Amino acid sequence: MQFADPKNDLAFKKIFGDENHKHILISFLNSVLDFKEQQTIVDVSLANPYQVPRIPELKETILDIKASNRNGETFIVEMQKKDLGDFHKRSLYYTSKAYISQLPKGRDYSLLKKVYFIGILNFNIFENKNYISRHLIVNQETNTQDLKDFEFSFIELPKFRKSLDELDSTLDKWIYFLQNASDCTFVPEQYKQIQEFQEAFDIVMQTSWNAKELEIYDYMSLKEFDEINALRTAEKKAIKKGIEQGIEQGIEQGIEQGIEQEKLNIAKNLLDVLDNETISLKTGLSISSVQSLR
Repeated sequence: MQFADPKNDLAFKKIFGDENHKHILISFLNSVLDFKEQQTIVDVSLANPYQVPRIPELKETILDIKASNRNGETFIVEMQKKDLGDFHKRSLYYTSKAYISQLPKGRDYSLLKKVYFIGILNFNIFENKNYISRHLIVNQETNTQDLKDFEFSFIELPKFRKSLDELDSTLDKWIYFLQNASDCTFVPEQYKQIQEFQEAFDIVMQTSWNAKELEIYDYMSLKEFDEINALRTAEKKAIKKGIEQGIEQGIEQGIEQGIEQEKLNIAKNLLDVLDNETISLKTGLSISSVQSLR
């Protein structure tokens, strides 16, 4: 069996953004947000259901997942493989945009519903040791969540290091799936008895994909590879330039230090025969420097 990488934008959208498999997204959301039983998500409506995009559209399209539940709350899920900087600001932007878009001009603010943002990152941005962190707006004095309409969850994949035998929650299984599905040659036993996972593995089995999907998947993989190489090249150039500048500055600094030291040596030899002002005039040293030598 050959499985696609779930972290690929197209594969990710195909898994979690298909109207015919909404229960997969529901399982993932419930495992991440860890709701109490009465809050558990039972149904979602996808704002941007999966469709095979055209290659020209990919330059402008962001293939994230956006859905809402029966209460009108919004869920945004984004997979980010490369650290392009300011991801925390982007998450704030996406969340606030989704929040204000609920309310047409002149409507009652009480109609606004909560927005949840879930960012799955293939890099680290926070200092916490756990692979998942939850961010709320909390009153600094009372430590209460008085402003409840924004909630952020970030999953930092490099911090997840569990093996198959160590998976002890549904969330663990989802994160392991995202990290390792493309390396599997068969569906692990830990996933076979759970419908959502079995279907997720079926979806990423590339033998079931049509030619257009395979073309887009390969295009995205190559595009990502090119971007990574471009970043590495830029980093190497920056490092090389920094080294060259460092060497140049070091040489200049060394020459300046040598000249300064020579001035001090000359001044020391003149201390017995000339006054401070004259030594300063002859060597270029300040009078206070000459005084210190004396």
